[in-house]
Amino acid sequence: MTRPRSPALLRALPAVLLTMLLGIGVPGAAAAAGAAIPDRELDAQLARLDRHGYNEPAKAAQQLRALLQDPAQAPHRLHITYALGRIAVYAGRPDEVRRIAADLEAQAGGMPLARMLLAELQDRLGQAGRSGEMAQRALDDLLPACPSPQSAEGATLPPGCDARVAIQALRLVARSQSARGEYAFAETSLRRALMLAQALEDHYAITAMMGSLAVNSQVRDETAAARQWLAQAWQSAQGDAAAMSQAKRYESMVVARRGDREAQLDVLEEALRLAEQSGGRRDVALLQNNLLDAYIHTDRAAQAVRLARLALPVVQSYNDQTVERTLRHNLSVALVLQRQFEPARREIARVIELAQGDFDPVRRALQLRELGEAYARVGQWKEALRLYHEERALSAETARRNRESSLQQLGLKYDSEAKLRDLELLRREQTLKDRELDNRRLAQYVGVGLAALMGLSLVLMGVMLARVREANRRLKANQSLLRAQSERDPLTDLANRRHFLAVMDRHAKDVFTGALLMIDIDHFKHVNDRHGHAAGDAVIVEVSRRIAQAVRSEDLVVRWGGEEFLVFARNVAPDQLQLLAERILYIVGEQPVQTPAGALRVTCSIGFAHFPLPPAQLALHWEQAVNWADMALYTAKSQGRNRARGIVTVAAGDAQALIQIEADFDAACSSERVQLQTILGPESPEVPEPA
Repeated sequence: MTRPRSPALLRALPAVLLTMLLGIGVPGAAAAAGAAIPDRELDAQLARLDRHGYNEPAKAAQQLRALLQDPAQAPHRLHITYALGRIAVYAGRPDEVRRIAADLEAQAGGMPLARMLLAELQDRLGQAGRSGEMAQRALDDLLPACPSPQSAEGATLPPGCDARVAIQALRLVARSQSARGEYAFAETSLRRALMLAQALEDHYAITAMMGSLAVNSQVRDETAAARQWLAQAWQSAQGDAAAMSQAKRYESMVVARRGDREAQLDVLEEALRLAEQSGGRRDVALLQNNLLDAYIHTDRAAQAVRLARLALPVVQSYNDQTVERTLRHNLSVALVLQRQFEPARREIARVIELAQGDFDPVRRALQLRELGEAYARVGQWKEALRLYHEERALSAETARRNRESSLQQLGLKYDSEAKLRDLELLRREQTLKDRELDNRRLAQYVGVGLAALMGLSLVLMGVMLARVREANRRLKANQSLLRAQSERDPLTDLANRRHFLAVMDRHAKDVFTGALLMIDIDHFKHVNDRHGHAAGDAVIVEVSRRIAQAVRSEDLVVRWGGEEFLVFARNVAPDQLQLLAERILYIVGEQPVQTPAGALRVTCSIGFAHFPLPPAQLALHWEQAVNWADMALYTAKSQGRNRARGIVTVAAGDAQALIQIEADFDAACSSERVQLQTILGPESPEVPEPA
């Protein structure tokens, strides 16, 4: 996992990618109300020393102490002292950082600076949540003096605005928001930081903010916006090798999110070359960490282990626990792939130890998924299944928390420039409601006209009421169309998760009955990697068409996410469910799929079950039912793919027994507490499958 990581496996979590993307600080010194703000010349000097101090903290600290001794700089001692504290953060000296923060807090105007210094320390210790909270408290004092987000582009900074520390605080707040999956809030913070960086004409900071916005856009599948931000970041970085290296690092995150690992490798090697050219030892170690992740995902585990051994001592010399935690996780994955299980377990334990006190569910779920994939690739199925269940439980809890905050997040984000699909839908619905209110006012005006015009009023009222009815009819039709569009997948025109949730809310709110079939396209990642995303889209569209052809007219077919589909057969008999699964296997896999890259053989794996589970007929919530179908799918994939695995009976007398079986499904299958049936898929040697 890189820092930040962009997962190749899409069901994790989308998530996690921005949690760590703001790891390298935009250099500068903090400001506070009541403290003399450095002029442009001193501000630029402090920024240069901050950048230099990230890689060479001792030399930068020596120059800052010389500045403190200069009588001409007496009005700016707070900011110079704060800059010294940041260098102590870079050097990994937490006790010195806390001492400097206490000195700043004791001086007039120094409280926001002290809070920011402690926030930077928490960030370097890997405590993103605490860091964001402290930075937000500093922002509450700093932002009122700075331009608002609604200010005109290119507006000058007011005399009381310390843009440098505000950029630092916004960076930490955005990182904390990303860790919680609040990407719309993170974009708002990053855009405001970019506005301040542009006012300072600081191209290094501008590059960092534009690169961060590019990754934020790509996480939300806004590819065009991500490319535009990357192009602007590269243009801003020209002439500065360190800034150009940083721009390439952000580009690597974006291409990794798209699944293009070879392109990511090329971009990272170019970023590493630029970092070596700029002479930043720490920057080089960070990029080596990112590069070893790319090696892991291009089947070069041995090179990844060697690179990790080179980078780890450098990272430890700076006591940067955030980067160390990411590097050790990547090393543990590479060691598993090398079948060095005992060293891998030691690295995993060290990662957990470094994460104490700041549990990041998004990043942890991604780590569990990557480790599970690695164990599965080397045939350690029991460990892979254990990690799979742990990751699924954590992802479900994260999804629940995200759902609870979604309404508040979308409401607060309504006035921003984001183009989230749900937000756009809300905007359209609000526009329709406004028009409906306008039509009601128009009807009221007609009533007033009736009282004034008497004889002509009947004719006028008839005309106007007809217009109102027609307008309302069109508005209602548009509302129905928008709601229908929001519940359809744009690529396949199948129902999406939102529609499925609505169906469950209406028909299976408490107890789920019927059958579920969870379907996964086999080796789909290789289709994208080897034949391109156009071929991948063609495969998804054709497979969705074949599934819809295979099921009955009353069955609901849902695109569950990525290459996964879910079929809900409400009234199918248990003895007919096996035939339905077999029909899907053969209709999907018998004939090759025509794509822009040529004909490809495509097969699928299926997990299915009928609920309530026989023989005890225990009642389940629909989310539990989906989990059981998913566990059956996992066994189909682990046994070779191109097959269906269905749950026949479950030896559980009560809900507690079901929970115990779910906790170790593999063991329950081995002990025949869960009996499964297997249906093999078609053999079609004419067209090779995407290997």
